[in-house]
Amino acid sequence: MPDPTTPAMLTDAQRDALSLAIAQVNQLVLGKPTAVTMSFVALLADGHILIEDLPGLGKTTLAHAIAATVGLEFQRVQFTSDLLPSDVVGVSVYEGSARRFEFHGGPVFTNVLLADEINRAPPRTQSALLEAMAEQQVTVDGTTHSLPDPFFVIATQNPVDLSGTYPLPDSQLDRFLLRLTLGYPDRDAERALLAGSDRRALIAEALPRLGADDLRALRDAVTAIHASPALIDYVQALLTRSRQHPGVRVGLSPRAGLALLRASRALALLKARDHVVPEDVQTLFPLIASHRLVAEADAGGGDLAASILQAVPVD
Repeated sequence: MPDPTTPAMLTDAQRDALSLAIAQVNQLVLGKPTAVTMSFVALLADGHILIEDLPGLGKTTLAHAIAATVGLEFQRVQFTSDLLPSDVVGVSVYEGSARRFEFHGGPVFTNVLLADEINRAPPRTQSALLEAMAEQQVTVDGTTHSLPDPFFVIATQNPVDLSGTYPLPDSQLDRFLLRLTLGYPDRDAERALLAGSDRRALIAEALPRLGADDLRALRDAVTAIHASPALIDYVQALLTRSRQHPGVRVGLSPRAGLALLRASRALALLKARDHVVPEDVQTLFPLIASHRLVAEADAGGGDLAASILQAVPVD
C-alpha cells in the first residue's frame, strides 16, 4: 500500500504538459513508443541514456526530438577518432590583455548534450564525460566548474563489431541509467516515414512542452513515489542473484540498485501511480542491468538479465 505521508502527486497542469511532451516526441519518432517512454523515464529520474543500434535507425532523431520538446539548451558533439577531451569539456586559454588563463567551456556546458556515436572516440575522450555525468561538474587545470541544472546526456553508439568503434569502459557504461535499442521500424511506421515530411524540419518546428522548472518539479515528484519494504526486498534479491548467477563474472552494484529504484519510481509516475509495483522493476531491469553485468565467456547481458528475473520470485 502507498505510504499515506507521500506528498501530493502532480498537478493537472504538470501532468497535461508531460502528456503533451510524450505525445509530441512520439509524433516525431514514429513507431517507437517504448523507447520514447523509457527516454522520459531517464529524464525524470535524473539519469542519462545510451542508445545503441545500427546507423540510420533514428537514434539521433530521438535525441533531437527530446531536446526540442523539453525546451532546454541543447548541444551536439559528433564523437570521432580525433576528438580531444578539451573539445568536450573546454580548455583554459591565456588571455594576454588580462595576463591570466581564462576557462572557455566546451559543449558539455548545456542542459541536453547529444554525444553522437560516442564509441567512435578513443577511451581518453570518452572518459571526459565521466565526471560530468556523475557529478554534474568538470575539473580543468585543478579548477572545478559546475554544469547547468538540469543536465541530461543522450549518447548514441554503434554496435562494437562495426569498424572504427572503441568499446565503452565499464566505468563509463555505469554512468548511463538505461541502455536502449530502437530496431527497425514496423511496416506502418516505415511507410509513414517514407511518405512523410523531413523529420529535421518537423523537429525544428516543434514547440517546447516542458521547461527547466517543469522538469525540476517532475523530478521532485519522482522522489516522492513510494517504494514499499517488500519492493525494496525484491530489488535487493535481484542484486544478490546477479552476483551469484553462474554466467556472471561481475554482478550488479548497490549503485545499480539505486538506479533501478529511481527509474522504477519515474515509470510509476508516468503511469499515474504514487507507488512502485514489481512490474515496474521487471520492465526496467533488463535496460538497467544488461550494460552493467560482466558476463562469463560469451553469455549475453540481455539474456542474463532475463535469466536473473526468472530466478527471483515476487513474494
